[in-house]
Amino acid sequence: MSITRNPRSPAMKLGFAILVGLLLAIPLFSVWLMVYDREQESVEAKASISEGWGGPQTIAGPLLVIPYRATVTENVTEGGKPVTRSHQVWQELTLSPETVDVSTEVRPQRRKRSIYEVVVYDAAVRGEARFAMPADLGRFGVAPADLAPERAELRFGVSDPRGLSSQPRVAAGGTALRLQPGGGPSATGHGGFFAWLDAAGLAAAPIEVQFAYDVRGNGSLSLAPQAGETRWRMRSPWPHPSFQGGFLPEQRTIGSGGFQAAWRIGNLALGQSLAATGPAANAGDRQPGSAEVTAGTGPRQAGVSLIQPVDLYAQVNRAAKYGFLFIGFTFLAFLLFDLIGGVAVSAVEYLLVGAALILFFVLLLAFAEVIGFTPAYLVASAAIVGLETAYSAAVLRSWRRAGFIFGLLSALYAVLYVLLSLEAYSLLIGSLMLFAALAAVMYLTRNLNWGGRGNEEGEVPEAISAV
Repeated sequence: MSITRNPRSPAMKLGFAILVGLLLAIPLFSVWLMVYDREQESVEAKASISEGWGGPQTIAGPLLVIPYRATVTENVTEGGKPVTRSHQVWQELTLSPETVDVSTEVRPQRRKRSIYEVVVYDAAVRGEARFAMPADLGRFGVAPADLAPERAELRFGVSDPRGLSSQPRVAAGGTALRLQPGGGPSATGHGGFFAWLDAAGLAAAPIEVQFAYDVRGNGSLSLAPQAGETRWRMRSPWPHPSFQGGFLPEQRTIGSGGFQAAWRIGNLALGQSLAATGPAANAGDRQPGSAEVTAGTGPRQAGVSLIQPVDLYAQVNRAAKYGFLFIGFTFLAFLLFDLIGGVAVSAVEYLLVGAALILFFVLLLAFAEVIGFTPAYLVASAAIVGLETAYSAAVLRSWRRAGFIFGLLSALYAVLYVLLSLEAYSLLIGSLMLFAALAAVMYLTRNLNWGGRGNEEGEVPEAISAV
């Protein structure tokens, strides 16, 4: 076969390849924007699917709140003279339980609309709490005679009350209590429910409280511990939990059949007392809370997220970040065939080859939304490798040379899949690939006259001429 010589110098050919590669940065950046846009549409679609079901939930309580009379002194000015006045106001003594034992069973469900899927859950919360009057109540500036225990309230927190079932049950000392909306602890944005309770016997003996309610939500479920000792047990058939918050479970078991976890948290770790005083809650504080205010897991909470094992948008985005690696390696192969093998490759041919490589990421995103990431990766990579191989056979005027491009792209796509699967080692593997590529280029072009036209000695290296 005769070799077609290109009158341009090797340096000029390299410059054209680099220029075309830089131009391809524009559509590659557009792919990143497309992935981001589709991800935002996915978030909006999932929010629409779960609308009315309940958002990420944070539960808290119970807390026992007892009103008491307090004397407030204030200085005012009357007739130009300072006057001290005293009057009584109602304030609240908030007692956390000495112990609370909560068990939660989380039942996940998959809900789909079109190509979008969201994981929601229905959590059954059951528990017991034990309240006692502090022995050092006087240290808080509260006299037992000023308390109004017959007006006490038990407060439970649920960050998004829309997810509450219609039949929560609360009993104190074996007596069922009537529940009212709102009035939850501040840890849940005052969302939740409360019950009036006559706590007149608290000074003589502790009060045992039993509670049971179901709450629906999506994404995550958290507990804001407030007791002297909080014991929380959770189980679920969901096999992909992510434990979050400031407290991780002491015991956990994760398997294909689901997970179980147990927390044990003391108030010393929380840095808070079992008793606190403050102004009485006004009417606004008794309104249901907002999920947007309290969503998420804070540093004084324990929680778990029901995560999807594969975030396809994150994986496609990571794959697109390696786009320049694909373009660079493929252009390098064509450039070596041009410089050393003597097969002229035009700028238009570089552009078409690069466009096909970028199209891979578009195909990957489109198929991944429908059939999942791994099948989409196989379909998209097979389509692009086949297209590039057929086109290379025409450009390089040889199926043997096209076979080299086939092997190169197949290896690149295989390595990229490994990089996406082994995130912790992606930098190491990528740097080794670049080192190997640089070493190969340095070896194959060691006798090349970059300022002249072709090989300095007029010979074709064996590594390329054999192809």
